[in-house]
Amino acid sequence: MWFERMSIEDWFDTYQFKVKYDIGESAVRFHRMGDLGIALDEVELRYGHHAGDPALREVIAADYPGLDPSGVLVTSGGGEAIFSIFTALLKPGDHVIVEHPNYPQLYTVPRGLNCQVDLFTLRFEDQFRPDFAALEAMIRPETRMLCFTHPNNPAGSMITRAELERLVALAEKHDCILLFDETYSALDFSRSLPSAATLSPNVVIVSSMSKSYGLPGIRIGWLATQNRHILEQVLIVREQVTITNNALGEYIAARVLQRKTEFLERARAQIDHNKAIVADWIERRDFVEWVYPEVGVVAFPRFTIDIDPEQAYRKLAEEQATFVVPGRVFEYEARYFRLGFGSLTEHVTEGLARLDRVVGELSA
Repeated sequence: MWFERMSIEDWFDTYQFKVKYDIGESAVRFHRMGDLGIALDEVELRYGHHAGDPALREVIAADYPGLDPSGVLVTSGGGEAIFSIFTALLKPGDHVIVEHPNYPQLYTVPRGLNCQVDLFTLRFEDQFRPDFAALEAMIRPETRMLCFTHPNNPAGSMITRAELERLVALAEKHDCILLFDETYSALDFSRSLPSAATLSPNVVIVSSMSKSYGLPGIRIGWLATQNRHILEQVLIVREQVTITNNALGEYIAARVLQRKTEFLERARAQIDHNKAIVADWIERRDFVEWVYPEVGVVAFPRFTIDIDPEQAYRKLAEEQATFVVPGRVFEYEARYFRLGFGSLTEHVTEGLARLDRVVGELSA
């Protein structure tokens, strides 16, 4: 077993706290405690339940028709859920197919476990949507897991219900696990997809409070599945790492989810407003193009002019106090970058203006 640092996290660590205008973040703008209206005086700062607080598991399970709270395991962020699933279910030599671009942990962890990892690349020309014939051609007898994320991070693309059902059928046909990241599903206000966890015991989903609810600091995520073996194996792993979750985080998460409509409607208004600003900005520029992001708070545009993109990203951060995320850190072409629009509107507009300034300087 071996691991390397994720380039995306190195990029965040280098610049995120040095900039003012963050238009690369993949989340709804973070909240402060004072925004939540939650009193914490009665929280017991003791060890918690190993699978997560029962009240929190119950409110999470309500989003997964047919699953009861015993089908939910709460973790220290979505990252622990992903790491624990891979560590519990994979062995060296297993084959894993990961939709790409995607959050890098989904391929760096199985690589670190000495698995064979193939990236199933989504293309700009296909609107960042999967070619299922190409996907099935990649599946081998030793394929143990398929990893997908929709709404996608960083592309913002979606799949249809029929496509999701086809993906689940492929996992069943080839007797492998579908790991489906539903971190942004709460922002699919049309509710176009059911949770993949409700469709088959071959599926395990992950989600968290970080992206849709603007609460990355409480470090609460979860996995959900019909498959008891997966739950048992993941619990074994997480007991070797964190044992239980943050008591304050679990308490806050449960109370926010009890008022989820309030938080999500507020996020929806902000996202819709900011996305319209970004769409208008891109429409008026000839140096950048994108696939319109169907759902979520991110897009994956690309430069269409001949400039050094890496120089642009660093100049933007170091001289303009503005943050985007290079395509390089997703192991994608450098001219692509993740653009987020979940922040304050004034930060989005000013960040875009500063991106204009950098491109103007580099292309002069």
